[in-house]
Amino acid sequence: MKAIIHSQYGPPEVAQLKDIPKPTPKENELLVKVYASTVNRTDSGFRSAEYVISRFWSGLFKPKQQTLGSEFSGVVEAVGAQITDFKIGDKVFGFNDKQFGGHAEYLTIDASAGVTHMPTNVDFETAAAISEGAHYALVDIYAAKVSAGQNVMVYGATGAIGSAAVQLLKHFGAKVTAVCNTKNVELVKSLGADVVIDYETQDYKQVGQQFDFIFDAVGKSSFGACKPLLKEKGIYISTELGKNGENILFALTSKFSSGKKLLFPIPLTKKEDIELLRDLVQQNKFKPVIDRTYPLEQIVEAYKYVESGQKTGNVVLKIVEG
Repeated sequence: MKAIIHSQYGPPEVAQLKDIPKPTPKENELLVKVYASTVNRTDSGFRSAEYVISRFWSGLFKPKQQTLGSEFSGVVEAVGAQITDFKIGDKVFGFNDKQFGGHAEYLTIDASAGVTHMPTNVDFETAAAISEGAHYALVDIYAAKVSAGQNVMVYGATGAIGSAAVQLLKHFGAKVTAVCNTKNVELVKSLGADVVIDYETQDYKQVGQQFDFIFDAVGKSSFGACKPLLKEKGIYISTELGKNGENILFALTSKFSSGKKLLFPIPLTKKEDIELLRDLVQQNKFKPVIDRTYPLEQIVEAYKYVESGQKTGNVVLKIVEG
């Protein structure tokens, strides 16, 4: 089968299209014919290993999982002997940041992991983009214990995580102030944001209100800069480590504070979260934003675009044409 392989860490060019053996599912696994995947920050981070700490999971000197692609959609081609809730021919989608595998024509995944049946109202390309950004957004929303009526700011509301966060926060009943660039103001309004701040013409720090939760979905703010915007017991979470890894330190120290806190939750994948996202998509309460689509052969170009910082929402990798 065709697959994108990276046998060493490095820039996008280390990702190469090769022929490798088709995997065989174990008794508790599905074999999925992949129709679409995405190229995202998770894939880029594991490929480049720019954050050296990631190598403790991916391999110290060379990648253990050489085919990336953390999210996918496709059709079940075979099921292990223990599988009862999936059958051959089922349309499925999911997220797997341990084994990866979406950047290939086939993958295997444990049926109890982050995989479930596709919503019936979307195509494979849209289904492939449901999980990654929304998964990270959900983890942080749960960590902040967001409840209905709370005032929340999403900084960076147009990426895969931020655009999902706006929609999910509205689902949980929060009032959302979203920060984005000029060209995406109308898009972010359409996602349900109550207030949209154009950072190219406005200073988000002068918004004139305080928040229960500030979620930096792109890692370009800081706890120090946002602290004055937090309520007395407000929560700040960023998707990045911060300058010199400061967010880890602040998370360790502020946990003992009774006031404003920085949290840095570990993003564990739960099957029930993927199922929740499926239900929200089926109910037209959540839909991933898609920027553009690349064929598998253009993986390098896809990575370069993702890492340019210019994408809006998700970049889809199409495996099956037609």
